[in-house]
Amino acid sequence: MAQPIPLSRNTGVARARHAKAMLLPIARQIADELALRVHLALDALRRGAGSRTDAQTLTQIMLLTGFLVESGFGSVSGEELGAADRAVSAVFDIGRETGEWRLDEAGFALFASIATTYDRQLHSAPLWAITDASERFDRFIAGGPDQTQVRKRA
Repeated sequence: MAQPIPLSRNTGVARARHAKAMLLPIARQIADELALRVHLALDALRRGAGSRTDAQTLTQIMLLTGFLVESGFGSVSGEELGAADRAVSAVFDIGRETGEWRLDEAGFALFASIATTYDRQLHSAPLWAITDASERFDRFIAGGPDQTQVRKRA
């Protein structure tokens, strides 16, 4: 009688699969869905039909893009991020005062560039980098200490 092939119940196999997955980019469908939300928010704010949620989305990707750039994925200058921060702050100020959530042309151009970089990052950065950026963002929102880990590159 044939003996069944024993399936490994070793957690080492699961860890190896997880480690390999962390080196690959996220699934294309997930990256596309995340990028689409950003582009929709950007378009709504450009047209003056945006909302607080759209402004929050742009703020989130501005920070995530910056964190991923610091990890070595993509390029956005500190000056661009500073200008984008000022632009989205103006959106929040005006939106709270008037109820109109709009991004001016200069702000739109800045965020279009940042959204394009974010889109590329989602499609090419490994999962570990996106996970690290997301955890760093969560700590930033919670007001916790920024414990950025410097990774050695071979």
